[in-house]
Amino acid sequence: MSNKGLIHVYYGDGKGKTTAALGLALRAAGCGKNVVIVEFIKNWACGEHNSISQISNIKLFRGKAAGGKFIYEMSEEERQETKASQDECLRSALEIVEKGECDVLILDEAIDAQELGILDAELFEGLIYSKPDTLELVITGHKPDVRLLDRADYATEMIKRKHPYDEGICARQGIEF
Repeated sequence: MSNKGLIHVYYGDGKGKTTAALGLALRAAGCGKNVVIVEFIKNWACGEHNSISQISNIKLFRGKAAGGKFIYEMSEEERQETKASQDECLRSALEIVEKGECDVLILDEAIDAQELGILDAELFEGLIYSKPDTLELVITGHKPDVRLLDRADYATEMIKRKHPYDEGICARQGIEF
């Protein structure tokens, strides 16, 4: 059995990227692995946070969006404040990784955070190209660049064929968040 950690990329416009990542987190934690999850961009309460908080070997970091706004609504000052928060979360997670206290690192919506310019690209790419050999790295988002896909061991695209939102059905608590 190999102890080599691999890189997973779950991406696309379909539902299920975060769900897949959290399923892997649950499986790893259940097998005694230490899991760190960093959520980028998301600025709302999600049901999974209640569950995660009850699992001792999963640690969650969440970046804050300045003023609770969407990125496109922010002033430049708010964007910089948001970026600082996102970068701090990633740095905190990387400190745990450097101490050897993380087996699985999940960077939820990191692809989008980088694309939107609210995540330190150098820090993010440095992790991708020089992650510890035993670290399992999971990255989610919509449109990864080709370099990330080339580096990935798993690349799973979630494709939207139908979605209730297109029919005017809003996100439901306990299902979509």
